[in-house]
Amino acid sequence: MEVDWELSELLEALWTLEEQGGALPQDVRRIAHTEVTDRLLERAVGAGLIAWQPSGHLRLTPKGRSVAMPIIRRHRLAERLMCDILGVDVDETEAAACEFEHFIAEGITRAICTLLGHPRVCPHGRPIPEGACCRQAEEQVNALVVPCDRLALGETARVAYVNTRSHPRLLKLSALGILPGVSIKLLQKWPSIVLQCEEAEIALDEETAREIYVWRSEEQGRDELL
Repeated sequence: MEVDWELSELLEALWTLEEQGGALPQDVRRIAHTEVTDRLLERAVGAGLIAWQPSGHLRLTPKGRSVAMPIIRRHRLAERLMCDILGVDVDETEAAACEFEHFIAEGITRAICTLLGHPRVCPHGRPIPEGACCRQAEEQVNALVVPCDRLALGETARVAYVNTRSHPRLLKLSALGILPGVSIKLLQKWPSIVLQCEEAEIALDEETAREIYVWRSEEQGRDELL
Protein backbone atom coordinates (compact mmCIF):
# COMPACT_ATOMS: atom_id res chain seq x y z
CA MET A 1 0.00 0.00 0.00
CA GLU A 2 1.37 3.41 -0.98
CA VAL A 3 0.91 6.26 1.50
CA ASP A 4 1.59 9.97 1.18
CA TRP A 5 4.30 11.93 2.98
CA GLU A 6 2.15 12.90 5.98
CA LEU A 7 0.94 9.36 6.65
CA SER A 8 4.41 7.89 6.27
CA GLU A 9 5.86 10.37 8.78
CA LEU A 10 3.04 9.56 11.20
CA LEU A 11 3.62 5.81 10.89
CA GLU A 12 7.36 6.26 11.32
CA ALA A 13 6.92 8.28 14.51
CA LEU A 14 4.48 5.74 15.91
CA TRP A 15 6.84 2.83 15.11
CA THR A 16 9.70 4.59 16.92
CA LEU A 17 7.58 5.30 20.00
CA GLU A 18 6.26 1.75 20.13
CA GLU A 19 9.87 0.56 20.29
CA GLN A 20 10.21 2.69 23.41
CA GLY A 21 7.07 1.29 25.04
CA GLY A 22 4.03 3.24 23.88
CA ALA A 23 2.69 6.25 22.02
CA LEU A 24 0.34 8.92 23.26
CA PRO A 25 -0.93 11.44 20.68
CA GLN A 26 1.12 14.25 22.20
CA ASP A 27 4.28 12.12 21.91
CA VAL A 28 3.59 11.44 18.24
CA ARG A 29 3.06 15.15 17.61
CA ARG A 30 6.35 15.90 19.38
CA ILE A 31 8.62 13.68 17.28
CA ALA A 32 6.85 13.41 13.91
CA HIS A 33 8.41 15.33 11.02
CA THR A 34 4.98 16.57 9.97
CA GLU A 35 2.05 18.29 11.64
CA VAL A 36 -0.05 15.57 13.25
CA THR A 37 -3.56 16.99 13.08
CA ASP A 38 -6.77 15.33 14.22
CA ARG A 39 -7.67 14.98 10.53
CA LEU A 40 -4.44 13.11 9.83
CA LEU A 41 -5.09 10.73 12.72
CA GLU A 42 -8.64 10.16 11.43
CA ARG A 43 -7.26 9.37 7.96
CA ALA A 44 -4.84 6.82 9.43
CA VAL A 45 -7.57 5.20 11.52
CA GLY A 46 -9.95 5.14 8.53
CA ALA A 47 -7.29 3.47 6.38
CA GLY A 48 -6.84 0.77 9.02
CA LEU A 49 -3.22 1.78 9.71
CA ILE A 50 -3.52 2.79 13.36
CA ALA A 51 -5.96 2.20 16.19
CA TRP A 52 -6.81 3.79 19.52
CA GLN A 53 -6.33 1.76 22.68
CA PRO A 54 -8.61 2.14 25.74
CA SER A 55 -5.66 3.72 27.57
CA GLY A 56 -5.60 6.56 25.03
CA HIS A 57 -2.43 5.29 23.38
CA LEU A 58 -2.12 4.88 19.64
CA ARG A 59 -0.83 1.67 18.09
CA LEU A 60 0.01 0.42 14.65
CA THR A 61 -2.33 -2.23 13.29
CA PRO A 62 -0.80 -5.23 11.50
CA LYS A 63 -1.56 -3.42 8.24
CA GLY A 64 0.09 -0.29 9.58
CA ARG A 65 3.21 -2.20 10.59
CA SER A 66 3.49 -3.78 7.14
CA VAL A 67 3.32 -0.32 5.57
CA ALA A 68 5.68 1.29 8.09
CA MET A 69 8.34 -1.44 8.00
CA PRO A 70 9.92 -0.57 4.61
CA ILE A 71 9.83 3.14 5.52
CA ILE A 72 11.74 2.47 8.74
CA ARG A 73 14.12 0.16 6.89
CA ARG A 74 14.93 2.80 4.24
CA HIS A 75 15.39 5.52 6.87
CA ARG A 76 17.78 3.53 9.06
CA LEU A 77 19.77 2.19 6.12
CA ALA A 78 20.12 5.78 4.90
CA GLU A 79 21.53 6.75 8.29
CA ARG A 80 24.05 3.91 8.14
CA LEU A 81 25.04 4.86 4.59
CA MET A 82 25.67 8.45 5.58
CA CYS A 83 27.62 7.54 8.73
CA ASP A 84 29.58 4.51 7.52
CA ILE A 85 30.31 5.44 3.91
CA LEU A 86 29.96 9.22 3.68
CA GLY A 87 31.37 9.97 7.14
CA VAL A 88 28.47 12.22 8.17
CA ASP A 89 28.11 12.86 11.91
CA VAL A 90 25.27 10.79 13.35
CA ASP A 91 23.54 13.91 14.71
CA GLU A 92 23.28 15.29 11.18
CA THR A 93 21.72 12.22 9.56
CA GLU A 94 18.12 12.44 10.78
CA ALA A 95 16.79 15.19 8.51
CA ALA A 96 18.59 13.85 5.43
CA ALA A 97 17.38 10.31 6.10
CA CYS A 98 13.80 11.58 6.35
CA GLU A 99 14.12 12.96 2.82
CA PHE A 100 15.96 9.89 1.58
CA GLU A 101 13.37 7.36 2.74
CA HIS A 102 10.66 8.79 0.48
CA PHE A 103 12.53 8.54 -2.80
CA ILE A 104 14.68 5.42 -3.01
CA ALA A 105 13.27 2.40 -4.82
CA GLU A 106 13.30 -1.11 -3.38
CA GLY A 107 16.08 -2.23 -5.72
CA ILE A 108 18.30 0.61 -4.53
CA THR A 109 17.42 -0.20 -0.93
CA ARG A 110 18.62 -3.78 -1.44
CA ALA A 111 21.81 -2.54 -3.08
CA ILE A 112 22.54 -0.20 -0.15
CA CYS A 113 21.83 -2.95 2.36
CA THR A 114 24.19 -5.32 0.55
CA LEU A 115 26.88 -2.65 0.26
CA LEU A 116 26.72 -2.11 4.03
CA GLY A 117 26.85 -5.84 4.78
CA HIS A 118 23.20 -6.15 5.89
CA PRO A 119 23.58 -4.15 9.14
CA ARG A 120 21.29 -5.00 12.02
CA VAL A 121 21.13 -1.65 13.80
CA CYS A 122 21.18 2.01 12.79
CA PRO A 123 23.82 4.42 14.19
CA HIS A 124 21.47 5.16 17.10
CA GLY A 125 21.34 1.46 18.04
CA ARG A 126 17.77 0.89 16.80
CA PRO A 127 17.07 -2.33 14.90
CA ILE A 128 16.88 -2.20 11.11
CA PRO A 129 13.98 -4.34 9.85
CA GLU A 130 15.27 -7.34 7.94
CA GLY A 131 14.77 -7.52 4.18
CA ALA A 132 14.68 -10.45 1.79
CA CYS A 133 18.28 -9.69 0.80
CA CYS A 134 19.37 -10.12 4.44
CA ARG A 135 17.71 -13.55 4.71
CA GLN A 136 19.19 -14.63 1.39
CA ALA A 137 22.66 -13.47 2.44
CA GLU A 138 22.37 -15.34 5.73
CA GLU A 139 21.50 -18.55 3.92
CA GLN A 140 24.19 -18.24 1.28
CA VAL A 141 27.18 -16.70 3.06
CA ASN A 142 26.58 -17.32 6.75
CA ALA A 143 30.04 -18.84 7.17
CA LEU A 144 31.70 -16.03 5.23
CA VAL A 145 30.59 -13.12 7.42
CA VAL A 146 32.17 -13.40 10.86
CA PRO A 147 33.45 -11.20 13.69
CA CYS A 148 37.05 -10.25 12.95
CA ASP A 149 38.34 -12.12 16.00
CA ARG A 150 37.37 -15.34 14.16
CA LEU A 151 39.96 -14.71 11.46
CA ALA A 152 43.14 -16.77 11.39
CA LEU A 153 46.42 -15.01 12.13
CA GLY A 154 47.61 -13.35 8.95
CA GLU A 155 44.20 -13.65 7.26
CA THR A 156 42.90 -10.67 5.31
CA ALA A 157 39.20 -9.80 4.98
CA ARG A 158 36.95 -6.88 4.05
CA VAL A 159 34.88 -5.06 6.67
CA ALA A 160 31.18 -5.79 6.17
CA TYR A 161 29.67 -3.74 8.99
CA VAL A 162 30.13 -2.72 12.62
CA ASN A 163 27.39 -4.06 14.89
CA THR A 164 27.55 -1.94 18.05
CA ARG A 165 25.07 -0.02 20.17
CA SER A 166 27.84 2.27 21.37
CA HIS A 167 27.85 5.49 19.37
CA PRO A 168 31.27 6.62 20.74
CA ARG A 169 32.75 3.25 19.80
CA LEU A 170 31.29 3.50 16.29
CA LEU A 171 32.79 6.96 15.86
CA LYS A 172 36.16 5.79 17.19
CA LEU A 173 36.30 2.86 14.76
CA SER A 174 35.27 5.10 11.87
CA ALA A 175 38.02 7.57 12.77
CA LEU A 176 40.52 4.68 12.77
CA GLY A 177 39.42 3.77 9.23
CA ILE A 178 37.37 0.67 10.13
CA LEU A 179 34.62 1.21 7.55
CA PRO A 180 32.61 -1.13 5.29
CA GLY A 181 34.66 -2.27 2.31
CA VAL A 182 38.06 -1.61 3.90
CA SER A 183 40.56 -4.50 3.96
CA ILE A 184 41.98 -5.49 7.33
CA LYS A 185 44.48 -8.16 8.37
CA LEU A 186 44.57 -9.95 11.73
CA LEU A 187 48.09 -9.65 13.15
CA GLN A 188 47.62 -10.69 16.78
CA LYS A 189 45.00 -12.26 19.06
CA TRP A 190 46.62 -11.99 22.50
CA PRO A 191 46.89 -10.10 24.82
CA SER A 192 44.81 -7.82 22.59
CA ILE A 193 43.45 -8.00 19.05
CA VAL A 194 45.74 -6.20 16.62
CA LEU A 195 44.52 -5.39 13.12
CA GLN A 196 46.35 -3.90 10.20
CA CYS A 197 44.21 -1.34 8.39
CA GLU A 198 46.04 0.13 5.41
CA GLU A 199 49.38 1.27 6.90
CA ALA A 200 48.22 1.47 10.51
CA GLU A 201 48.23 -1.19 13.22
CA ILE A 202 45.21 -0.94 15.54
CA ALA A 203 44.95 -2.63 18.95
CA LEU A 204 41.42 -3.47 20.13
CA ASP A 205 39.85 -5.23 23.10
CA GLU A 206 37.99 -8.47 22.40
CA GLU A 207 34.52 -6.96 22.88
CA THR A 208 35.16 -4.28 20.26
CA ALA A 209 36.73 -6.76 17.84
CA ARG A 210 33.67 -9.02 18.07
CA GLU A 211 31.53 -6.12 16.86
CA ILE A 212 33.49 -5.76 13.59
CA TYR A 213 32.04 -8.17 11.03
CA VAL A 214 34.09 -9.02 7.98
CA TRP A 215 33.67 -10.80 4.65
CA ARG A 216 36.05 -13.75 4.38
CA SER A 217 37.15 -15.26 1.10
CA GLU A 218 34.93 -18.08 -0.19
CA GLU A 219 37.88 -20.47 -0.03
CA GLN A 220 38.48 -19.74 3.67
CA GLY A 221 34.81 -20.11 4.49
CA ARG A 222 34.64 -23.49 2.76
CA ASP A 223 37.79 -24.69 4.53
CA GLU A 224 36.26 -23.90 7.92
CA LEU A 225 33.08 -25.79 7.09
CA LEU A 226 34.97 -28.94 6.03
